[in-house]
Amino acid sequence: MNGTNFTLFLLAALLVAAVPGPGIFYVAARTLSGGKGAGIASTFGTALGGLVHVIAGGLGVSAIILASAELFTALKFAGALYLIWLGIKTFRDARDLLPKQVVAVSSRRAFREGVLVEALNPKTAAFFLAFIPQFLDPAGGYPALQFMALGLISVALNTLVDIIVVMMAATARDSLTRRPNLLQQLRQGSGMFIAGLGISLALARRPAS
Repeated sequence: MNGTNFTLFLLAALLVAAVPGPGIFYVAARTLSGGKGAGIASTFGTALGGLVHVIAGGLGVSAIILASAELFTALKFAGALYLIWLGIKTFRDARDLLPKQVVAVSSRRAFREGVLVEALNPKTAAFFLAFIPQFLDPAGGYPALQFMALGLISVALNTLVDIIVVMMAATARDSLTRRPNLLQQLRQGSGMFIAGLGISLALARRPAS
């Protein structure tokens, strides 16, 4: 890639990463409900899920899914139902504060859930296919590798911003540890918000070709 294209890409990708979106709200909600460990694990989970879309986009799989109304709808509803189930589960789990010895298990589960949440979101695939090709260098060759390289950078920037958000949310959560009733309500609200993200995904439309 030429230097101008790459510089423009970095600026655009950083701006996109910094703008609050569903990914930021998701990891913030996970942090508020499960603590910093769950938030960090969710962040790396969504990063891995994002890389799935990057590789699929580079190989042309994402384009096939977005071109098919049936495949897009199936993936969309799978992701939406998973988010709604996860939100309801988070809401119900909020009735009992997790003991410290369960935090490690919760972090592993949060990582797996983060991977699935992001990998099952066709809107992420649509974003990469719309965003990255604008910065590919036709004269550079190997467009699939260019796509994956830029996608990796984009995911890394998103992850960096998500980690900052997690730290801020964890600080806010720690300040509420002496007010268990309020913390419980916050965790329940996080569960409702995650379920709301699922409903929003279910209502998403396939991008026009």
